[in-house]
Amino acid sequence: MVKKRVPDWLNSSLWSTPQHPPSPPSNDAAKPPVAPVVEPPPPVPPPEPPRTSVHSKSASKTEIKDPLSSNYGSNSNSSACHSDEENGARSSSANSTASAIGAAASVVPAPPPPVAEIISKQAQLLQELSRKVMNMGELRRLASEGLPDGSGIRAVVWKLLLGYLPPDRSLWPSEFAKKRSQYKHFNEELMINPSDITRRLEKASLEKNEPDDGSQGFLSRSEISHEEHPLSLGKSSIWNQFFQDAEIMEQIDRDVKRTHPDLQFFSGDSTFAKSNQEALRNILIVFAKLNPGIRYVQGMNEMLAPIFYVFRSDPNEENAASAEADTFFCFVELISGFRDNFVQQLDNSVVGIRATITRLSQLLKEHDEELWRHLEMTTKVNPQFYAFRWITLLLTQEFNFPEILLIWDTLLSDPDGPQETLLRICCAMLIIVRKRLLAGDFTSNLKLLQHYPATNISHLLYVANKLRGH
Repeated sequence: MVKKRVPDWLNSSLWSTPQHPPSPPSNDAAKPPVAPVVEPPPPVPPPEPPRTSVHSKSASKTEIKDPLSSNYGSNSNSSACHSDEENGARSSSANSTASAIGAAASVVPAPPPPVAEIISKQAQLLQELSRKVMNMGELRRLASEGLPDGSGIRAVVWKLLLGYLPPDRSLWPSEFAKKRSQYKHFNEELMINPSDITRRLEKASLEKNEPDDGSQGFLSRSEISHEEHPLSLGKSSIWNQFFQDAEIMEQIDRDVKRTHPDLQFFSGDSTFAKSNQEALRNILIVFAKLNPGIRYVQGMNEMLAPIFYVFRSDPNEENAASAEADTFFCFVELISGFRDNFVQQLDNSVVGIRATITRLSQLLKEHDEELWRHLEMTTKVNPQFYAFRWITLLLTQEFNFPEILLIWDTLLSDPDGPQETLLRICCAMLIIVRKRLLAGDFTSNLKLLQHYPATNISHLLYVANKLRGH
């Protein structure tokens, strides 16, 4: 049987070894200038997360720069990031690629991107966001190319892409007021301790039965219903439900404390970090109580963190103060697209997580049958060993935090929905390290895929997009 060859586009010079050798990025080149003040939102940069890996990956992790910069991806790891992709091409092009690498080493480094180009890119987004009614198609196109850090643009765009805000700007104030009021109601009703409910009932009863002579009234034992008793096992008992929820709440507490320990935004003893942890905890508890079919699944905290970080870092103080409420509804919308992956009863169904992993395997077979055969037939690396975490946690454990935000720009902006885009990105992750995988055995390949190496995110997303049309 003739094996399918790697597509010719994998040899494209657009994403092979750069024509210029990498140069150490300067602080000025790494950060785009602040755009002119245009509503919305004000261009005040939020605190940036440290450029460290979620899993304390090696120091060779590439520094993340604004994707609007033409220097994006030109760093000290460029050659390493591209070596696997180049070797993934047919052997007939290997010598020419190697020659290109040698030739590139003697070329003068490329100049930094022109300021006008950066401002123009950001101005397009600001102009689109300033319209009375957004053109969602154009907004998705711009977002898919990566959104700039700072200036609050990403916070607004994500709310639009996740359906939290309608395209008509005139409706935003009423939507904000309605959703934030609704979340406040959820908190008041679902986060209350049963003992507080009992005290309220006692107080109401005392006020109702207060004696005319002014003597102190007492709550009669006969007035305490069975459902209100702390030892009640009835299904409608608020105490019984409270004790059932306690285990989930403990799990949420543990996971929240482990959320991105390398980022001071989420960890540490500062009041700011603790308030952010408390917000994550509240959102997850409210979600679990409102969605008994899913409840809380370990790892949801990792999916929640990027949304909350972006919204809490909004330079608009009013929006930042309401980040918890805004994040809750956007998190619900995000989870709805992957709901079946979290329902254990559906694991073996046609819509469960195993079926999703099978679709990834089929996608790889379609685009690179040689690699698929080596992984699954020769080395027996079951996709579940690595893809389960990739898919269920939306790649939040495979890359550092700034990279996650860029990947999510693409995930959320795809009109086909995040699920299909996620699978294409996962497939691209396999293809661009194909040389190492083809040369490896079970142990080395499993280790590589469970600890994915540093890569050029712009390049990864390019490959994933190419898979759409092939």
